[in-house]
Amino acid sequence: MTRLGGFRERYGASPLHLLLVVCSFALALYAGIRLLEGDPLGVAIWFVGAALLHDLVLLPLYTLTDRAAQALTGVRGAPVGGTHRMPAVNYVRVPAFLSLLLLVVWYPLVLRRVPGYHSATGLDPEVFLRRWLLLTAAFFACSALCLLAATVRRRPGGPRREPAVAEPE
Repeated sequence: MTRLGGFRERYGASPLHLLLVVCSFALALYAGIRLLEGDPLGVAIWFVGAALLHDLVLLPLYTLTDRAAQALTGVRGAPVGGTHRMPAVNYVRVPAFLSLLLLVVWYPLVLRRVPGYHSATGLDPEVFLRRWLLLTAAFFACSALCLLAATVRRRPGGPRREPAVAEPE
């Protein structure tokens, strides 16, 4: 057994994986130290509040929303017949996730909660809501096109090419 094989057997992954994990922990430690320099009690309260908000409010909310979307699209259980197909609900999940992620990141600008932003950038505050709505519409339109393409490709009576038959000489 080689030395690398013994390491993989004991650790479960390559040495590069271990190096990347150690580096990520070092980066998180550095960020934590820098973050806690200013107001450690405020940061701790923010983390606890964010965890409670997520676990007690947001997780049940988006779980119920996902279950409703599954019920509307008729997705239940494992794929039928052993074939792997992407559930139709994923064509709603992905654009909704991207749209909500953009809203969470940019909500002060989208909801016009930042005073004085116009004087700092010269951009009209109205553009952010319009741009977010346009991006959301584009996400759902692309997802609908992907669903349409997958449906056409999966259709049993869809266009099929006959195998080329060599003509007799």
